[in-house]
Amino acid sequence: MKLLNRLIDQAKNPRGFIGSTMLRIMNQAHSGMNKWAIDKIAMNEGSVMLDIGTGGGRLIHTLSRLNKTGKLYGIDYSAQAVQDSIRANKEDVESGKVTIRQASVSAIPFSENQFDFITAVQTHYFWPDIPNDCKEVFRVLKPDGQFMLVAEVYKMNYHMNSYNTKEEMERLFSSIGFQSLSFYENKTKGWLCMVGCK
Repeated sequence: MKLLNRLIDQAKNPRGFIGSTMLRIMNQAHSGMNKWAIDKIAMNEGSVMLDIGTGGGRLIHTLSRLNKTGKLYGIDYSAQAVQDSIRANKEDVESGKVTIRQASVSAIPFSENQFDFITAVQTHYFWPDIPNDCKEVFRVLKPDGQFMLVAEVYKMNYHMNSYNTKEEMERLFSSIGFQSLSFYENKTKGWLCMVGCK
């Protein structure tokens, strides 16, 4: 049990060599889920995008290739994740197309109505306060912007005692002010994608 708890802690807040190794594993493990989820949304060229919990930076890299003239930002509260993500996106970071910062979803360091599209893949079940953190996402999302949450269902059920059902998420998103919430599920893989529109 101690080993499992250590691994979960590293997944939540990667640190050092073990954390960097976990980030590489997560980059590989989540790539199929990322592609599946991205296919569910309409992305406009030139969009300003934010990835919350950017981890090892694979999703930022994918989004950058799809959004050639856009501007992309990533935040993660793990210093190791920020370092690894910057390294994985070195060329785009150096050109100014991608900016990656250490920050928490609970205090997103950007102004209101800044992003056309926000992603959070395999991270929201670690957020400290889901209702307030989703309000913070809503604050920085532009009108008509989209917020995409993606997770494996079993991880949501393992880590979350609430906000792990479609009905709870619909009530939460509606109470915050989202105009709509769409659900997509890959039952074979156990993947869930939720897209809220402001």
